[in-house]
Amino acid sequence: MKSFDQIKQSALIAINIELNTVAKLKNFIDDTFAECIQLIGNSEGRVIVTGIGKSAIIAQKIVSSFNSTGTPAIFMHAADAIHGDLGIIKEKDIVLCLSKSGSSPEIKVLIPLIRNLGLDTKVIGMVSNMDSFLARNSDYVINAHIDREACPNNLAPTASTTAQLVMGDAMMISLLQYRGFSAKDFALTHPGGALGKQLYMKVSNLYKNNERPVVHLNDKLDTIIIEISSKRLGATAVLDDDNKIAGIITDGDLRRMLQKKQNFDDITAKDIMSPSPKTVEEEVLAIDAYAIMKNNKITSLLVVNNHEYLGVVHIHDILREGIV
Repeated sequence: MKSFDQIKQSALIAINIELNTVAKLKNFIDDTFAECIQLIGNSEGRVIVTGIGKSAIIAQKIVSSFNSTGTPAIFMHAADAIHGDLGIIKEKDIVLCLSKSGSSPEIKVLIPLIRNLGLDTKVIGMVSNMDSFLARNSDYVINAHIDREACPNNLAPTASTTAQLVMGDAMMISLLQYRGFSAKDFALTHPGGALGKQLYMKVSNLYKNNERPVVHLNDKLDTIIIEISSKRLGATAVLDDDNKIAGIITDGDLRRMLQKKQNFDDITAKDIMSPSPKTVEEEVLAIDAYAIMKNNKITSLLVVNNHEYLGVVHIHDILREGIV
């Protein structure tokens, strides 16, 4: 049985091999790589990403990354391609083929079949062996060379798939910047997740689900308590005679007032309120509203549009959406 030290040493050896593999990839970001990015970036078609075995799994990840950042892509398994899936490829599409050896039987069959489609499809090979069938028969070759696998037998795909993964990410980031893919674009392709919500969800999407608590300067304590309690937001806006915001009253303001033990019969909203409350425009992103609350150690903001009071957004509204 292996000792803990031996187990840890095996893991460190694997990590160091893959670290060295990734570090050497910098040498392969050359003019050909840039030409591939220009080719894909200017294309009116899609990127058909293909591979066999573990390379096929990396190909699926690259497809997902491309699609989420503005480069239309489809996965085509190299083995399935020669049994009908070759019909995926259409005019103006580009094929990105991943293979460590570049000479597997499926690849040797696939590339000629792509050429026979008569679509003038450009083939980009991503390969470790630059003397391979794939390298010789591709229009462009991205070098993903490795010295050896992290596997002690130099067999199990480890460093090779890591190299493909990193090169795929490098392509994705380069294409993202080449196309000018913005944070707003990202939000459109990620509407369901927390990241997407941070980029598109606005205060206007949240406060309208709440009631609009409001009292006026001369309203008495019972009116204030009923308003705050019934609207269930822990606060109410205080408006002046022109319906402009004069202040805010929170649960905390009420508690502090009660501690002073004043004559409650004479207390009005203007005696309790905090003047100049924090406000937020309804078109502000919810994540930015959350930052205002966090920085000021408050739990709610009065929502306005050109200084017109619209309602209240509470920190719980934002947390409930899973934005943070």
